[in-house]
Amino acid sequence: MSQHDSSGISGKNPLEAYSKPPFERQPQDPPGLASKMVPRPDHGEQSYKGSGRLTGRKALITGGDSGIGRATAIAYAREGADVAINYLPEEESDAKEVIELIRAEGRKAIALPGDITDEAFCQKLVNDAAMQLGGLDILVNNAGRQQYVESITELTTESFDKTFKTNVYAMFWITKAAMAHLQPGSAIINTSSVQAGKPSAILLDYAQTKAAIVAFTKGLAKQLAEKGIRVNAVAPGPYWTPLQSSGGQPMEKVMKFGEEAPYGRPGQPAEIAPLYVLLASAEASFTSGQVWCSDGGTGTF
Repeated sequence: MSQHDSSGISGKNPLEAYSKPPFERQPQDPPGLASKMVPRPDHGEQSYKGSGRLTGRKALITGGDSGIGRATAIAYAREGADVAINYLPEEESDAKEVIELIRAEGRKAIALPGDITDEAFCQKLVNDAAMQLGGLDILVNNAGRQQYVESITELTTESFDKTFKTNVYAMFWITKAAMAHLQPGSAIINTSSVQAGKPSAILLDYAQTKAAIVAFTKGLAKQLAEKGIRVNAVAPGPYWTPLQSSGGQPMEKVMKFGEEAPYGRPGQPAEIAPLYVLLASAEASFTSGQVWCSDGGTGTF
């Protein structure tokens, strides 16, 4: 059980809970590191307080080194789950911090680096996670690729393909492999985006993948209902993660990131992790095929 004392933003005015733009210039090469961001994102390291909602559960989280995946991994561990995280080898320094935080809660932490654009690796990832965790009953398909391109004439087939392989194909491959391990009562949670319903002009390929994830979630939820496996998605709005500063947005937009939201700021990963906890928990046993949005008051979905 976590010894952390407060929920961090509990009772606070959301307008003032975290930093607002303007932010400083901070370009990174993709995939980017949370440790290099200014201000550093809050993943709940000091604030998330668990209450045993996932005791004994075993979770695999892709993109678990930083951003929303990292916040979810921390929250799951403090709720009593053992956690395996996947990430790219270039993100090892961030991933080590997450592994240490999970272990600090007395939970099993499994690091599984590798590139999910490879189908064979996706199959190995799931099997290794299930073997080392001693089972698998929560799958969080969170890893994503986002690289802005101003015009469709500049969007290369190579880049388009890599975005779809990362965001759509990998989700299919990983989920398919997980079916050999998931049992009644298991939960699958996919990360979509507000881009699925309100696409930006410069995120053409990314927005398409996030819309595909919504359809995948809703269709799979119907297919797996008879197996007692729930499937839901979370659709984040502007969240302060390395995805943005490593080519996801032009640097001029990163410096003003989140200012258009009604709260006038980007969300912090710690603010969305509780949605992933609830959707994985038994309390949400009648919730499946849903897309839950968190966008700072815009009301996209």
